[in-house]
Amino acid sequence: MGARDQIRQRFNELSPALQQVARYVLDHPNEVVTASMRNVGTRAQSTPATLVRFAQHLGYAGWPQLKEAFAGDMGLGTETYGGRAKQLVGRSQDRGLTGEMFEVQRRNLEATHQQSEQALQKACALIEKAPAVHAAGFRACFPIAFSFVYVYRLFRASVHLVDGQGGSLEMQQRAFAKGDALVVASFAPYSREALQVAEAAKAAGCRIVAITDSVTSPLSLLADETLLFTINSPSFFPSVAAGVAVTEALVELLASRAGKPGIKRIDQAEAQLFESGAYLLPPVSRG
Repeated sequence: MGARDQIRQRFNELSPALQQVARYVLDHPNEVVTASMRNVGTRAQSTPATLVRFAQHLGYAGWPQLKEAFAGDMGLGTETYGGRAKQLVGRSQDRGLTGEMFEVQRRNLEATHQQSEQALQKACALIEKAPAVHAAGFRACFPIAFSFVYVYRLFRASVHLVDGQGGSLEMQQRAFAKGDALVVASFAPYSREALQVAEAAKAAGCRIVAITDSVTSPLSLLADETLLFTINSPSFFPSVAAGVAVTEALVELLASRAGKPGIKRIDQAEAQLFESGAYLLPPVSRG
């Protein structure tokens, strides 16, 4: 049983002071992992001594051990990128090196298909009902958000990329309105900006679709629907290939449900791309 499940199960037996801490750590799991004990205590309107007592009541030796358990729940391993990269050194002549990568990717796609097949239909229904759709992904997850917006915009105008360019993240978040949808992507270790955007969307009354690697990720805990993707990789950095794949499946379903009006908008968008010169015209066949 994970640390958060344990807290939920034992919540009613806690004293009022410990319940106050429990509410905060359940609502802000990534702060438990990234912030100091003193900062967590201040934000939870509690004291470091109470946090230690809270951890010990749950059976942990102290706050660092509870913090480690939260990190484990969130899929945050202790192995660094550099540590994993060392395992690749000297393998450049290994003929099986790239084959290993493609085999892992095949397994990632299969696992992602099984994990998200049912959730895709629910995510589609949520997105279709929204007056406007916003999408966010930062660092390695930027391609996931960008590809979603780029392709979805071919048949829906009210789709917007939240990228924070030029320090404009707060300005873009002001566009969030009640009933809108946010599609947000991140995997462990989770992006601070992705969580910030998700929290802003929640506060504005948006519905949230999380594209992430775990049902216990901070994004999933805020989301109305979660699309899981697998990030396994034999390389030093987690893979986003399955995240792009599940996003493409999402847009495919949205297109299939858009009907004839959607087809018309796609035809118009494609024609405009050719007319504007964005796409090169195919060579004219000569008889």
